[in-house]
Amino acid sequence: MALDLAGMKAHCNVTGTTDDAVLTRLLAAAQKHVERLLGYALSDTVALPGGAPEDLEHAIYMLAADWYSNREATLVGVTAQPIPFGVASIVAEHRRYTFGLTDEVADNG
Repeated sequence: MALDLAGMKAHCNVTGTTDDAVLTRLLAAAQKHVERLLGYALSDTVALPGGAPEDLEHAIYMLAADWYSNREATLVGVTAQPIPFGVASIVAEHRRYTFGLTDEVADNG
């Protein structure tokens, strides 16, 4: 599975083309956000030798769809969350954690 506009539209149940630019932008932003949380890009073949797993791609679609549905920073009458349920736990399962200095920093001191 690859992240694309058609997949995003199917996830959001959008059939027209009116919001294609918005959906494309949100999908790209959600992917970058998740990659920053992970500590590596989805195209990183060392971290993901088999390609991006479907659950990570689903988390990106979930995040982009949430941003599509809730386009404003302020919500009235609902409990707000920084990211939708499920996204954080999916990302946490794949996140690269590091502690202390990296080899490059330690070598260059």
